[in-house]
Amino acid sequence: MHRSKAILFTSTALLAACAIGTTQGTRTKGGLVHPDSSELNPFKESAFFVNPEYRGRVLQLAAKFPAEAEAFTQAAEQPTAVWIDSIASIGKVIPTLDQAKEQQVAKGKPMLSVIVVYDMPNRDCAAEASNGELQVEQDGEARYQREFIDPIAALFQARPDQPIAVVLEPDSLANLATNMALPKCKASRSVYKDATVYAIRKLALPNVSIYLDAAHAGWLGWDDNRNKIAKVYKQVLSDAGGPHMVRGFATNVSNYGHLTNKDLAKLEPSNPCQNELDYVRLLRETLSMYGIKDKPFIVDTSRNGRGNLRGKSGYWCNLRGAGLGERPVADPLPGIDAYFWLKVPGESDGISDPTQPRYDAFCSSPDSVKNAPQAGQWFESYFIDLVHNAEPPF
Repeated sequence: MHRSKAILFTSTALLAACAIGTTQGTRTKGGLVHPDSSELNPFKESAFFVNPEYRGRVLQLAAKFPAEAEAFTQAAEQPTAVWIDSIASIGKVIPTLDQAKEQQVAKGKPMLSVIVVYDMPNRDCAAEASNGELQVEQDGEARYQREFIDPIAALFQARPDQPIAVVLEPDSLANLATNMALPKCKASRSVYKDATVYAIRKLALPNVSIYLDAAHAGWLGWDDNRNKIAKVYKQVLSDAGGPHMVRGFATNVSNYGHLTNKDLAKLEPSNPCQNELDYVRLLRETLSMYGIKDKPFIVDTSRNGRGNLRGKSGYWCNLRGAGLGERPVADPLPGIDAYFWLKVPGESDGISDPTQPRYDAFCSSPDSVKNAPQAGQWFESYFIDLVHNAEPPF
């Protein structure tokens, strides 16, 4: 995570740096001296872990469609995030870090693993397709701490020489700004906050950079919504130990918001954030007003290559015509740590069959493709379309 090209990031080295007087921007946690996360871009000077599982799936398509093999092969080499979205899926952490370490040794430089931590109690309280396994009324918060966050933190702590970027709990805190009229979201309010605080405190390790989910332009772009979510972040970060405990924020996770097209101009003309870069700029300004200053962002570009996809800004499920967006890259613009493929392209947003469990009506919207499988399952035909529609093209 350092800007040097050294591979090791041990707490010993960090302590030594402080011993010779490099104390500015440090914090102490669990006996370790940890650089202020605002000073480091973990995506810079690092290579990105390429998940062999994703790569293998896409290379199968390259073999299946030889006329398009070049495009599929290029898509297969792109880094993607690894989602830890259940207690059982914690089993993916060790293989992921083992594979990243192999790639790190082979390349001779730090290999960044991007991991989405996603199992909040009452998860996705305003939707159906991505409901989680933990329920607030069934000891969900205690289980989240004990069975989910604690084991993940222990596994990360055991790999001090491997840099990790965590995107923390998509579709969680944003609900507190807009969806308190929904009973499930209202019942989740304090747990969402407290669980996020706990996760930040446990995962704020010397080799881990945390990015809080910050929804997207079509959700929180309005001035009132940005102020509401900034107040939530202020309280959560204050309770967690201060804004320095996280590196920054992640936007557009699993969504389709274009970087620069004025997609929302017709759909939501009152929204001052007409695209994701507008949103990042204005949200940063709003956060600064609440004492959360100079925080960088990650923007998910896995499916936002094409704009103007939807008839309503709220449509979010397996949108027809979507294409792969900007390739993962560090420091694309000032204030943005990376464009990255956080949503794994080709994994479904939710099932389109209304007779099946976890069906959400948004997955049958006029702008959604048909025959979609359950959320998270591989959707081959959709991935093929994403490659065909990629902007920039392969």
